[in-house]
Amino acid sequence: MNTEIIGIIVMFVATLLLAIPLGKYIAKVYSGDRLWTDAVLNPVERLFFRLSRIDPGKEMNWKQHLVALLTINLIWFLWAMFCLTNQSWLPWNPDHNASQTPDLAFNTATSFLVNCNLQDYSGETGASYFTQVFALMFLQFVSAATGMAAAAIVFNALRDRTTEKLGNFYNYFLKSMTRILLPICIVVGALHAFHGTPMTFKGIDNVISMQGDTMHVSRGPVAGFVAIKHLGTNGGGFYGANSAHPLENPDYFTNMLQMIIQILIPFAMVFAMGIYLRKKRLAWVFWGGYDCWVPVPGYPDN
Repeated sequence: MNTEIIGIIVMFVATLLLAIPLGKYIAKVYSGDRLWTDAVLNPVERLFFRLSRIDPGKEMNWKQHLVALLTINLIWFLWAMFCLTNQSWLPWNPDHNASQTPDLAFNTATSFLVNCNLQDYSGETGASYFTQVFALMFLQFVSAATGMAAAAIVFNALRDRTTEKLGNFYNYFLKSMTRILLPICIVVGALHAFHGTPMTFKGIDNVISMQGDTMHVSRGPVAGFVAIKHLGTNGGGFYGANSAHPLENPDYFTNMLQMIIQILIPFAMVFAMGIYLRKKRLAWVFWGGYDCWVPVPGYPDN
């Protein structure tokens, strides 16, 4: 009991201490301030915008933001449906998992698209590595970035009290991934890999248990998947048991890490709003109201 209470306190304090500077950083990202990441990421982002022929400096009103959001979500839905219903013959399927039925694929694609991540399949047998990475993990990134971009648009509306010039959706969306989600996921994924979470494209391995039984253990690019699963406040783990699986959540450290990053972005976005609007006291009021939704250790997917 004492260990659990101490763990809750440490998790809560660590998240708060990380969320405050991260919130300041997020506010600077959305404000377009100069950052130390500009030298590396500006050329990358300019390449994306050049290839897509998007002007990131073009202001958009609320209707244009809505159209952009719905359009790209439709494209992602169709892509996810294609991957899920054809994964049996697509690459990176060493365990020869079958394609999902159209109704199951529809449920999976829709839920991952809207960040609900309902999982009516077992990850080990219901999805190939290709689908896990290029459909499900992809949706976990873009759905989180979509929500963050929408929040940035709301920040602009609150600050400028307008529905017309609200920034550029694609600019906020891309920067949410390149400057916030992806860097944190690289660190979190590496920490999971060092603690025993698989990060490989090899198939099922046969393991002899301490009782002498032969077990078929599924592997895959789990560490990277778990990182965005929690940072983006997603569900739908690589394994059917999610973070109750010993390879997805090997030890106490990874459990604490998953709990911290699960609520890190929500905490940080509240502080980012206060800094963006120059109303830090309001942010603390909102943050205080959010505290009652802190997840329980041992259940990172709540």
